[in-house]
Amino acid sequence: MIEKALEGGKKYWTLIFVLLGIIGIGVIAYLKQFNEGLTITGLSRDVSWGLYIAQFTFLVGVAASAVMVVLPYYLHNYKQFGKITILGEFIAIPACIMCMTFIFVDMGQPLRILNVFLHPSPHSMMFWDTVVLFGYLVLNLVIGWVTLGSETKGIAPPKWIKPIIIISIPWAVSIHTVTAFLYAGLAARPFWMTAVLAPRFLASAFAAGPALLILLCLILRKHTKFDVGREPIQKLAVIVTYAMCINVFLILMEVFTAVYSGIPEHIDHLKFLFCGLRDAEGVMHASLVPWMWTSSILAIISLILLLVPKFRAREGLLVFACLAVFFSLWIDKGMGMIIAGFTPNPMHNVIHYMPTLPESLITLAVWGIGALILTILYKVVLSLRKQVEPTRYKD
Repeated sequence: MIEKALEGGKKYWTLIFVLLGIIGIGVIAYLKQFNEGLTITGLSRDVSWGLYIAQFTFLVGVAASAVMVVLPYYLHNYKQFGKITILGEFIAIPACIMCMTFIFVDMGQPLRILNVFLHPSPHSMMFWDTVVLFGYLVLNLVIGWVTLGSETKGIAPPKWIKPIIIISIPWAVSIHTVTAFLYAGLAARPFWMTAVLAPRFLASAFAAGPALLILLCLILRKHTKFDVGREPIQKLAVIVTYAMCINVFLILMEVFTAVYSGIPEHIDHLKFLFCGLRDAEGVMHASLVPWMWTSSILAIISLILLLVPKFRAREGLLVFACLAVFFSLWIDKGMGMIIAGFTPNPMHNVIHYMPTLPESLITLAVWGIGALILTILYKVVLSLRKQVEPTRYKD
């Protein structure tokens, strides 16, 4: 089936070469990082996780969100998700690969990651995160490929795939739960040490992932005439609405707990995000303030558009709402969540962090790898379905 990726028109190959160019530039930047070390990034002893881990945290949620189409289709027999389920499963594959790639580039000496496998420890959250993330990648590869192959042949999927599909549902929840435990288990970081971090991660995942899937479905409809239908898109929009409401509610609970308690160790992280914080010399650090207010404004706008049914039903407004959800959560759950956890540090010092150009190019390249894999997978899906329904697609 993969040979279908070698067939395509001018737009398809232009996109492929553009993504390869982005990846190539990032590879050059990574070779510089590999030779000189993480000193070329904005990371330091106090802020040891930055742009790379922020992307990892966000993308784990995108990967986990595939369960939002798998669960209704396979467990509740919601047939309207028939065309969209394979697209959701194939989003999880590049998302998992990007997550592992961001971990790889974040390592000063990448081969050290082998210690996780050579010296496994059940007490290590990193060990469990590696297990669940790689396992989820394998599950989606198997499920997606087997179900797509069966659909192409016009036969029912084999019976042995159903238990694997059922296993993938709690597994999807586990990958983001374990990721949350990576942060929540660090006692010296009060910003992360909260019991609602895992639910908050899951709520944001179930908003951002389906929002991305809606956007991809609308792009496919416009450029390939592959139409999943209006009803599945509207049902996904309802899922995004509920998940975004829960996510915002949990964030407000965090804000109330920190502000009402009056504990400086909790409040200062929020001050750093939304007001800026002064260091020991009196210098104001407010680099994330415009980003966080942008995230908050986008969240409010998206909720207004999603909660009103007549707005949600208009696809133009739905596209804007999904973009607002995606970028709001990308900011909040990425840089906002990670950098604020380190600022101020346990000694209550404010350490400035800003991604460097090589760091940004490497990050862009990893996103390019994910986009390339997703493009190829979707090309295979559309080509095979074109054989099954030849009158519904254009070249």
